[in-house]
Amino acid sequence: MSQQTTSSSRRQFLKLGVTAGMLSVAPFSLSAQTLNTNAHVVIMGVGAAGTAMANRLRKRLTGNKITLIGARKEHLYQPGYTMIASGLWAPERVVSQTQDWLPNGVDWVAQDVKAVNGETKSVTLEDGTTLSFDVLVVATGCQLNYDQIEGLTPDMIGSNGIGSVYAGPQGALKTSQQIDAWLDSGKGRGIFTLPNTFLKCAGAPLKMTFTTLSRVEKRPEPNAFKVEFFTPYKDRVFSVPLYNQFVVERWQQQGVDLHYSRILKAMDVAAKKAYFQQEDGSLVEEAYDFIHVVPPMSAPTAILESDLVWQEGPFANNWLEVDQFTLQHRRFPNIFGIGDVIGVPLGKTAASVKLQAPVIEANLMAFLKGEELKASYNGYTSCPLITGIGKAILAEFGYNNVLLPSFSFIDPTEESWAVWVMEEQMLQPAYNAMLSGRV
Repeated sequence: MSQQTTSSSRRQFLKLGVTAGMLSVAPFSLSAQTLNTNAHVVIMGVGAAGTAMANRLRKRLTGNKITLIGARKEHLYQPGYTMIASGLWAPERVVSQTQDWLPNGVDWVAQDVKAVNGETKSVTLEDGTTLSFDVLVVATGCQLNYDQIEGLTPDMIGSNGIGSVYAGPQGALKTSQQIDAWLDSGKGRGIFTLPNTFLKCAGAPLKMTFTTLSRVEKRPEPNAFKVEFFTPYKDRVFSVPLYNQFVVERWQQQGVDLHYSRILKAMDVAAKKAYFQQEDGSLVEEAYDFIHVVPPMSAPTAILESDLVWQEGPFANNWLEVDQFTLQHRRFPNIFGIGDVIGVPLGKTAASVKLQAPVIEANLMAFLKGEELKASYNGYTSCPLITGIGKAILAEFGYNNVLLPSFSFIDPTEESWAVWVMEEQMLQPAYNAMLSGRV
């Protein structure tokens, strides 16, 4: 991989501006016709996936009731958390109101689901109310299991040298402040981690490492700081070999020590010590001045305790069971899943939702009509992999680690300023268009 020249990046930027503008307004649907039905469609979750599906299905289905369930009143642009935690954005930039994104003709129940049952076709709300459904779309997002790290609770993030980019807008801000406090001390050891679970935006822990390195390099004595990365895997920090090789080689050049087969199991917050499980099961103690914690993740408890969860295989007991191509539940054909909650090999990014949403729209309509489900999701996942403040690689790939570049004028193996500008300025408008069901 190589770094592009400034003139080349600027040419890319001009092309990106035109293309991004087109993508944010061009309709993207695999099923443009409408369908009259009396089927009650329930959507669990009011995040990116649930909101996008509510907008899409309300445009396509007539004569029926659509119920959207989720307690969160604020909509959070989660791809922006990295920018906040890197000291570049204010938290307010990623916060809007859920109500502002919802279409007319959708009933929003501002509670979370306590239980769901595929056999009885019902969901139970927090207040005990039970709602029945004909079709269910599960779009709950994933659950951050900080409690699986002994000695750590979410309220500790932002103190005692602890940060986590996943801990919401304020948590991301506190993460940046903890990094600044560490750097202001003039020296010390920063530890960055990965969990041994599937996770949303798997590039975020790498981005945080890279942007922190950029901040270290600006300090008067950068050599006084040590940055280290702990991964649970034997030989990788990222699932796609091409990008894994780039990251590992770049970190070697930057003096980052890599520790393989290390799982964060416990912390002594007061003493600033972390305990990692090694391959043989033993624990090793690591002192730190700053630690970036990425918690284990899973589907929400309501899914884990239901009959919808995977029963076998690599996603067993942790993620929603769906066919990885049709996104239809493998045992309950009237149930579909989208976004971070689903148990598929890839697809836990906002960009993945953009490709999953039209697939579910088309397949859900085919199901209601009694037709074959023909729309297929190819595992598309996109991550503008920030490699430093002001530069990034546009990593786009699908199942079997096949590269799936969207822009012919961007080399998916090169870092550039243009891709950084895409991340910093262009992705949020495209995301908003996705929420509204326009793309």
